[in-house]
Amino acid sequence: MAEGGRTAAVMAAIRARIAARGLAPGETLPSIRGLAKAMGVSPSTVVEAYERLAAEGAVRSRPGAGFYAAAPASAPAVAAAGPRLDRAVDPLWVSRQSLDGEPEIPKPGCGWLPPAWMPVAALRRAARGLARAEDAVLTDYGATRGPLPLRRLLARQCAGEGLAVGPDQILLTGSGTQAIDLICRLLLRPGDTVLVDDPCYFNFQALLHAHRANVVGVPYTEAGPDPERFAEAAAAHRPRLYVTNAALHNPTGATLSPAIAHRILTTAAAHDVGIVEDDIFAAFEPEPSPRLAALDGLERVIRIGSFSKTLSASIRCGYVVAKAEWIEALIDLQVATSFGGVSPVAAELVAGVLCDGQYRKHLESLRRRLDRARREAAGRLAPLGIRPWLMPRGGFYLWCSLPEGRDAADVARAALREGVVLAPGDVFSVSRTAGDRMRFNVAQMADARVLPVLERALAVPVA
Repeated sequence: MAEGGRTAAVMAAIRARIAARGLAPGETLPSIRGLAKAMGVSPSTVVEAYERLAAEGAVRSRPGAGFYAAAPASAPAVAAAGPRLDRAVDPLWVSRQSLDGEPEIPKPGCGWLPPAWMPVAALRRAARGLARAEDAVLTDYGATRGPLPLRRLLARQCAGEGLAVGPDQILLTGSGTQAIDLICRLLLRPGDTVLVDDPCYFNFQALLHAHRANVVGVPYTEAGPDPERFAEAAAAHRPRLYVTNAALHNPTGATLSPAIAHRILTTAAAHDVGIVEDDIFAAFEPEPSPRLAALDGLERVIRIGSFSKTLSASIRCGYVVAKAEWIEALIDLQVATSFGGVSPVAAELVAGVLCDGQYRKHLESLRRRLDRARREAAGRLAPLGIRPWLMPRGGFYLWCSLPEGRDAADVARAALREGVVLAPGDVFSVSRTAGDRMRFNVAQMADARVLPVLERALAVPVA
């Protein structure tokens, strides 16, 4: 048996004795030499097992007195262990259900790809490369702007779409969400108005409400925000910011047209509205669409992004691209709130994957796989009377209409009772006018349990 297996066997034996009350809380564990002899392992193996059990909290260590059994942890309350079926269906509802749900439950309402769709092999290669990194990468705080090699790589990507920026105009952050949070801290005061798309990514609403902003929705069309309604809202509310998705809109999958992009920028300039453009879905486009940041030259547009959708949501790394004076102010805020920049380990892993020769091929394969999944998901939903609002050019979302008379929140609650997480339309809508809509993640639709549960949820009588 390998050394790791022998250590695990010792740990299992001690856990079993504690569970069977053969070792009471506070009772000293068997001596290291005695247990080593009894189990036919080395004393060092027993020491390693005891140290690991101590790290778990199963046993305690007393200097000079050895190891002893710890008191068992109290069992969680039954009500706290399952999904919160009574929770209000608000912009945080899907996040809580998706993040806290057990890994094995189907989550067609979540906002990420399954592990099997991610570049795991490249991530493992990058992780092995960390073994050769300088000690400071593994132990020190991050530099305030983030590592220069990754910022240079992002600057080259911006240049490829006509956005000329230097590495000093790029700030690496702990995530895309942290990037928006820092911008809100810099530019907003309680009571300021912020425009968002209606519908929009639900966490935009949650974060803006946390900053006590007044959130106003602008109807979103198949070609972008309604430009006339945007102009009306800008004139009536004097907003400080407009927050939106670029490339493939979340949740609708729509793409901004050049004509509407120019009208939005013209209106924003006339009313002194700053724009935060979230570019997180750019890699899923078959070809680039208009970007407000590139058209504006970062005069009033701030670009944010992260690598959570295409690379890993576990490796938290985002970025901000903006004019130099805003970057300097955001650096101070990040130091004040996080003391230092992005984790050097996270940045090293991201750079390692982006520079991996197979990553570009992974993205090409992923786009093809998602094209098939969108078509297949739409085909499977059609017999249930669920129809896409439009068929997106890329990405993994379908924004769909439910059969007449069905309320998406009720359907989502019914599905959750059977262990399936859905994303009802009103969590995306500031005006709460999307009660008959639902967002589906096509990459999470393959589980055979999804459609039967969805069919039963749709059949639940309307209250």
